Amino acid sequence: QVQFVESGGGLVQPGGSLKLSCVASGSIRSIWLVGWYRQAPGKQRELVASINRFGQTNYADSVKGRFTISRDNLKNMVYLQMDSLNVEDTAVYYCNIPGATAWGQGTQVTVSS
Repeated sequence: QVQFVESGGGLVQPGGSLKLSCVASGSIRSIWLVGWYRQAPGKQRELVASINRFGQTNYADSVKGRFTISRDNLKNMVYLQMDSLNVEDTAVYYCNIPGATAWGQGTQVTVSS
């Protein structure tokens, strides 16, 4: 099973931007769907964005218009550009395949003034 290592998180002020990256342990070219998930303290993990192998994307309503997911099948990378961040976006962010049972460490995103 392909596993992912996330990076790019940090502390940002409300209204700021961050770009998250994740690198896969193997080729993602044949993987149909990859997603970015997040888990805030005391809440369940949720899917915020997904992208299929043809570049078609879907977003949770809470991030639509602010987040952009992309993938580079040659580099085995998946990205999440996050703009207009607000405090509700504070969470640990993970990259993974829907239905996967193993999860990486994630990357912490904290939005605070």
